[in-house]
Amino acid sequence: MVRNNKKVILLTGATSGFGRTASGMLSAAGHTVYGTGRTVEEGLRGDGVRMLRMDVTDPVSITRAVGRIIAEQGRVDVLINNAGAGIGGAVELATDEERRWQMDTNFMGMTNVCTAVLPHMRRQRSGRIINISSIAGVVAVPYQGFYSASKFAIEGYSEALAVEVRRFGIDVCLVEPGDFRTGFTSSRRMSEATLGDSDYSDSFRRTMAGVEKDETHGSDPAKVGKVLCRLVVSRRPRFRTLTGSFLQTAFARASRILPGRVTQKLLSWFYSV
Repeated sequence: MVRNNKKVILLTGATSGFGRTASGMLSAAGHTVYGTGRTVEEGLRGDGVRMLRMDVTDPVSITRAVGRIIAEQGRVDVLINNAGAGIGGAVELATDEERRWQMDTNFMGMTNVCTAVLPHMRRQRSGRIINISSIAGVVAVPYQGFYSASKFAIEGYSEALAVEVRRFGIDVCLVEPGDFRTGFTSSRRMSEATLGDSDYSDSFRRTMAGVEKDETHGSDPAKVGKVLCRLVVSRRPRFRTLTGSFLQTAFARASRILPGRVTQKLLSWFYSV
């Protein structure tokens, strides 16, 4: 990576939530920040972020956006893969369309952007990729099974990628947020099949009510923004950064050593399944 404190950064999903907050914070810190959204008006945003129209599921739009950054700046120092979405429902009842949509948006979309940016970072022999995972990528959350699966996939991909590109001077990092006050809650898709199923409906509604309460009373997204600001300039960045409430981060760490049945019982109790 270019060894100065001012980076050229591409951050996906910069229109709301973590992306909106973090892109503004990074711009305020003096970095050149390009943010993306599927339907944004291209140009300079009020906080100095340079907005580009890009859909992470459309390789053509990705190639166009990355090409524009290279043409204007000559490099990409940092890629922050933040774009994502979620669906709630019983895994048994998920439709083919729902499964594809969830994995294409969160996992395949992230790999699409990495594939477009990595050749430029390899030529530079420097770069940093920060993938936004989730605590749900450490501990699977009931009734958000395919969301968790997409985040577990990001974790595995990032572990392999980190080893493969290290020799090119490219760092890979994971950020695993818990519950934060973002627009994610209101934008989550809900499985109609689960809502209408006599076996799952009551449990699903009860669990999701608790999830939404935790999210709406969660931490300030600026906390994730601060994590990203540190990772962008750190000389030796941590591979994994858990962030969120003490209870959530402690449970995520403990889940790596607890017996599986104990973890499942605790999740059933916590989420009122």
